[in-house]
Amino acid sequence: MYRTLSSVMISVAVVLAACNPTTPNNVNSASPTDSSTNTSVEKNEPNSQYKPAFAGQTRIAAVKTQTAFESKLLSKELNRPWAIISLPDGRLLITEKEGTMRIATTAGVLGTPITGLPPVDHESQGGLLDVALDPAFSTNRLIYWTYSGIVGDATLTAVAKGKLSADEKTIESVKVIYQATPAFNSKQHYGSRILFDKTGNLIFSTGERSDKRTRPQAQFLNSSLGKVIRITTDGKPAAGNPFSGVDSARPELYSYGHRNVQGLAFHPTTGDLWETEFGPKGGDELNRVVPGKNYGWPTITYGLEYSGEKVGEGIQQKAGMEQPVYYWDPVISPSGITFYSGNSIPEWKDNLFISGLSSMQITRLVIKDNKVAGEERLLTDVKKRFRDVTEGKDGALYAITDDGCLYRIGK
Repeated sequence: MYRTLSSVMISVAVVLAACNPTTPNNVNSASPTDSSTNTSVEKNEPNSQYKPAFAGQTRIAAVKTQTAFESKLLSKELNRPWAIISLPDGRLLITEKEGTMRIATTAGVLGTPITGLPPVDHESQGGLLDVALDPAFSTNRLIYWTYSGIVGDATLTAVAKGKLSADEKTIESVKVIYQATPAFNSKQHYGSRILFDKTGNLIFSTGERSDKRTRPQAQFLNSSLGKVIRITTDGKPAAGNPFSGVDSARPELYSYGHRNVQGLAFHPTTGDLWETEFGPKGGDELNRVVPGKNYGWPTITYGLEYSGEKVGEGIQQKAGMEQPVYYWDPVISPSGITFYSGNSIPEWKDNLFISGLSSMQITRLVIKDNKVAGEERLLTDVKKRFRDVTEGKDGALYAITDDGCLYRIGK
């Protein structure tokens, strides 16, 4: 199903903090450097002195929601949640990193853990990750999910499917349909958002596993690392993929040159696929995904190594490689994303909402003509690592945090 607001990595290593109650509209709380000359929401200095390729590619002018809304804590009892989507009846399906799913009402009442899924490696950034419903879920009850699968002493991003039991306590007839090889002994950069496209095929993301030995494979067409991938519900390459028939290329690949994509969503009006991915020290990106295109990592980036050294040759542009529509420096650590297509708050129509981890906020982007026209930071006072965000059937946003909180954001 489409991951829009009308339809539907780090592992937490701290003791769960008390979640915040209902709060009104939030304001930016970044530490300013020179607010008198900067109308962006970002007031902190960038990590690098790299210059954007075009005006508006970063630090766009701030916007502020004029409609009154509130954020309300619904539950603080989730166990390391990673993904949230809406069910046809309006309830919410949530994955938990250690290998279970939960169904929650929009009042925050949690069902018992759903079991029966394959073993996961839930250390660091791994675990049970994203989930998507079959387009015919109302009749066939099929669910598809991504997770960090265990292969010997290594791990990889895997895709599986199964049927939600009638009593909603287990997943039946589980089948692993795809493994993003090569496997590697790393606990990081699994990527792993998944959704259905309008043709009924699955699109999902993989990371390049956060190691300098595997990093170059984001550019290799014979590797599944650092890619957006498009497959059938049986795990086969989908018809019409851009690399079908290309020698030495995997036919399931859809785009390449990605670092660690944790946000995927279709624009509700244009139907275009958009993604957000983590940069290193600076250089988080927003991209509009075009089949067959190369998004540059690790050859070009607006980020630095965590040491402060340049990545590779330290270049930001190269022929044949796509520029990000937008980038952040410092990073926001963008995880799950969703477009708003509801009517409850009209000024949010077709805006993109991004859950932020290290930034501890939800970012709202106004997008016009495939460019970012404005940016707002929401829920900055909550001080939580937001892992995913979606829209419920009631037109409100629902968001989860790494420490187990579920929030409703709306009128």
